[in-house]
Amino acid sequence: MTTDTHTRNKMLMAPMREAMRDFSEQGVSAALEALIAPDAVVHMCHPFGDLTGPKALYDACYAPLLESMPDLERRDWIVMGGRTEQGDDWVGCGGHYYGTFVKPWLDIPPTGHLTHMRYHEFYRFEGGKVVEIQAIWDIPEVMMQAKAWPMAPSLGREFCVPGPATLDGLVPGPRDEARSQASCDHIVDMLDHLTRYPSQGGPEVMEMPRFWHERMNWYGPAGIGTGRGIAGFRNWHQIPFLGAMPDRGQHPDGITHHFFGDGDYAAVTGWPNMMQTVTHDGWLGIAPAGQRITMRSLDFWRLENGRIRENWVTVDLLDVYRQLGVDVFARLREFNKARVVGEIPFPVGEA
Repeated sequence: MTTDTHTRNKMLMAPMREAMRDFSEQGVSAALEALIAPDAVVHMCHPFGDLTGPKALYDACYAPLLESMPDLERRDWIVMGGRTEQGDDWVGCGGHYYGTFVKPWLDIPPTGHLTHMRYHEFYRFEGGKVVEIQAIWDIPEVMMQAKAWPMAPSLGREFCVPGPATLDGLVPGPRDEARSQASCDHIVDMLDHLTRYPSQGGPEVMEMPRFWHERMNWYGPAGIGTGRGIAGFRNWHQIPFLGAMPDRGQHPDGITHHFFGDGDYAAVTGWPNMMQTVTHDGWLGIAPAGQRITMRSLDFWRLENGRIRENWVTVDLLDVYRQLGVDVFARLREFNKARVVGEIPFPVGEA
């Protein structure tokens, strides 16, 4: 039986995903070494920055997280792959890291309770090895659960974002190329229509009912939150976002988009993949600095009967604040300096 490239790449991810389900230093380190090329470029969200190779990834990111959550567990609810128009092969994973938060992490106070952190992680393959990673961990989500988020409250709903309603996000092979390409084309066409507003007319130029299901969920990052339906998406994200940065989509130089589809799913990654200018008030409580910023947004979409029913979005909001001169971690430390922060004995809750 011949296995297509993208099904094979998803299979290559399986040992790492399994090692992270029952997380241990030895098991995860070995799985990362087997999967990731020694000189792979790892683009992690702020404050981790760019790293090289699997050991640096483990030491900088996973080791401190495991120390803070000794029962750390990875749960993927989307694993999909495909080839971009640039000819690159990617696998995208979405899910949550779970664990009992018993020791400070990135100066976030521990809670002693189960804690969840959404991730969107994209892996580019060459010759059976991962040679590039682009990943956003929703760190503000952890801050909120610790009641330590020091910035403006979200407009949308904050909760533990679910995986696909259809429970089919771990897309199996064999690959359906025509269906995958149709999903990807739908998303690219939708985004083209979105960027027509406001420069080319009113909200009608986006033709949102043609692309989006009336009961769609837009699962935004912590700090923005989730919106239900087109009205929820517009009120809790799109209106304040475009009101503050109406030149969105008008600066293509210096940004990249890597789109690919897999069955009813589509994804985009890019580092960065948006550029706009904060010229007006109203978004995240940020003052209109008149400064052009870049954004990293790693997204998944699920189509149902030809329209988008679910859209998972992560944005490196901590990096956005950094570009605007706001150190969220410094603010967090000031915000929480009256709390007595220490390590909670693990395991917690024993009789």
